[in-house]
Amino acid sequence: MCISQNPKKVTGAFALMDSLVRHKVSRIFGYPGGAILPIYDELFYWEKDLLIKHILCRHEQGAIHAADGYSRSTGKVGVCFATSGPGATNLVTGIATAHMDSVPIIIITGQVARPFIGTDAFQEVDIFGITLPIIKHSYVVRDPKDMSRIIAESFYIAQHGRPGPVLIDIPKDVGSEKFSYDPIGVGDIYLRGCMPLKFSLDKYFSQMVDLLENSSQPILYVGGGSIISDASDIIQHFASKFSIPITTTLMGKGIIDENNDLSLGMLGMHGTAYANFAISECDLLIALGVRFDDRVTGKLDEFACNAQVIHIDIDGAELGKNRIPQVAIVGDVKSVLTKFINYFENQQKVIFNTNQTCAWRERISSWKNQYPLLVPKSVDFLSAQEILFCISKIQPEAYFTTDVGQHQMWAAQFLNVLPRHWMSSSGLGTMGYGLPAAIGVQIAQINSCVICISGDASFQMNLQELATISQYNLPIKIIIINNKWQGMVRQWQQAFYGERYSHSNMEKGSPDFLKLANSFGILGLELDFRKDIKRVLENVFNYRGPVLLNCKVREEENCYPMVAPGKSNAQMIGIVKQPSKDVNKLTIDSSD
Repeated sequence: MCISQNPKKVTGAFALMDSLVRHKVSRIFGYPGGAILPIYDELFYWEKDLLIKHILCRHEQGAIHAADGYSRSTGKVGVCFATSGPGATNLVTGIATAHMDSVPIIIITGQVARPFIGTDAFQEVDIFGITLPIIKHSYVVRDPKDMSRIIAESFYIAQHGRPGPVLIDIPKDVGSEKFSYDPIGVGDIYLRGCMPLKFSLDKYFSQMVDLLENSSQPILYVGGGSIISDASDIIQHFASKFSIPITTTLMGKGIIDENNDLSLGMLGMHGTAYANFAISECDLLIALGVRFDDRVTGKLDEFACNAQVIHIDIDGAELGKNRIPQVAIVGDVKSVLTKFINYFENQQKVIFNTNQTCAWRERISSWKNQYPLLVPKSVDFLSAQEILFCISKIQPEAYFTTDVGQHQMWAAQFLNVLPRHWMSSSGLGTMGYGLPAAIGVQIAQINSCVICISGDASFQMNLQELATISQYNLPIKIIIINNKWQGMVRQWQQAFYGERYSHSNMEKGSPDFLKLANSFGILGLELDFRKDIKRVLENVFNYRGPVLLNCKVREEENCYPMVAPGKSNAQMIGIVKQPSKDVNKLTIDSSD
């Protein structure tokens, strides 16, 4: 089997595999089943010829999360396979996750044969209809002759503008039917609804210059759209040129080294105190690839309420959706900022003096000293914050995936990551995302260190994917922040529900994580005491295979700062003012 043979009569399954390879797909994540068997049968030959590789996950949700992690870490389109009925519906959470976070994935589902559609046949569901609200575009392939075109269109749509998932539902008999194959070349697709953005930016740039000229307290508010745009370098250049501090969303982590003087870390519900103070008092908010999410803004009408707003985003629907900007530009962040810098440098007069933001930066620096992120100091218990801070120091270039909850917020606060090295379910908040996403990242970054930060509750959502890790001997390092609770649920129950801990304790029935890891042939380790942190972490990262580390942290630890629901970002709870201006940003007691 070879794509160069280009036979006259081929099956729909052949056309599918040929089209995927033509679009440079090298990895597929999936799980077989009855309706998709013609496709898996064809896949057998393509794998045999080393043209493509399939990763067998243990659950369809694991497969789509793995494809998601693969895509986020590379910027490429992820691909996953699932069969009809429950196979397809098991993808729904992963589709919604990718949709909320703008991740390009091609989802191939099997479907019952065409004559049986609409008859309630065995394992028939209308996955096209089920996923309409959470998909960028959908197809049902009614004729195998359309296969090549549909695949080409799907890749184009998934990556064009704001990325997102595309579903292709393929009836079983379409995969088996033979036809005369005339493949469509990559790049030969023209879609009226996907036109390139072409308009003059000069009038917007002159307005931006005016706003910059008249600002003494500007802030760059940077989100996931900037990561997708690969805009890290131009944003840092822009920030340095105009001496503007940068705060990022959960999706925007990695856009700047958080040790940089201009970095304020993450803002929002569990953002740094200094980022939230700065956003509350800025006079110019430059929003890049963001959507003004409620977890970022807090009480919306008090979010940067004294600021003029410049909003740049690839999706015009986001401009003015939650906040009306003074300057709204539809466009790719990297492209727009690059053009703006060129426009600015071609101006005849000096129109911006970085000294005008000097007092502002000094004020922010004082907030950093007064309200630093603190690591709890105690010889009596392990703190998640200290473990994560140490991991960041030991593995500064690692790829990180997380699940959802307290450990996710602590990871966002204390891990300093590179662009595209941070994979977290931000919009949907999907527990169980971290482990399968790490599989996708490790498959993509085979020679890199991949670390999954999970909680004991989140981990149990998709722990079957340990089998996938074991089968392919993926050297993923799994760090379980084990506090025996659904940690963030417990924190909310404590703070807002009168300490009524309704069904949030996970201690009873939880597995022995070490025995669980060992049962899959994975090294299991445990961390109980502060004095052992460095030694145990070194053992974890020196081991060449997969490792699961169960960290027994304090049960009652809460994640602070925190903005309560309905409050402004300046009204945080859990922040402690430091008495000295010389306090370090992060303070760790190094004594045993």
